[in-house]
Amino acid sequence: MAKARGPQVGEVAPDFELPSQGGETVRLSDFRGKQTVVLYFYPKDNTSGCTAEACSFRDSYEVFTEAGAQVIGVSSDSVESHDGFAQRYKLPFLLLADAGGEVRKAYDVPATFGILPGRVTYVIDREGVVRHVFSSQANIGKHVSGALTVVQTLATA
Repeated sequence: MAKARGPQVGEVAPDFELPSQGGETVRLSDFRGKQTVVLYFYPKDNTSGCTAEACSFRDSYEVFTEAGAQVIGVSSDSVESHDGFAQRYKLPFLLLADAGGEVRKAYDVPATFGILPGRVTYVIDREGVVRHVFSSQANIGKHVSGALTVVQTLATA
């Protein structure tokens, strides 16, 4: 049986439709032709590593938006959990509820030790093509800095 494989650099990112922390439906295709998307998958709201990562994206949010990018976080937490997490840490970007894990599967985000949902960041250009993939459970700062470098490069291209 062939192993599932998430989108690679140079491939079109799979479209999806998920509810945000505000309850509105968000589609990846909504951003096509408009903005670069920094799509980051994280394990769980209100855990130390995920909070550090979200706050790091928050602290760089203005730089991302100035470069024409939208930051979107995805985990299997509920809309209500995302809403509380976003309010508690003043997160200005979208958090999407992937309750059944279908989007995580489509992007083949690995599980650490087979149980803890993985941490993977994708940078998807305005045409919907993956330009950068970074996967690391531990090196949280690299998710933000690596994505920012790619976004700024795309903005000047």
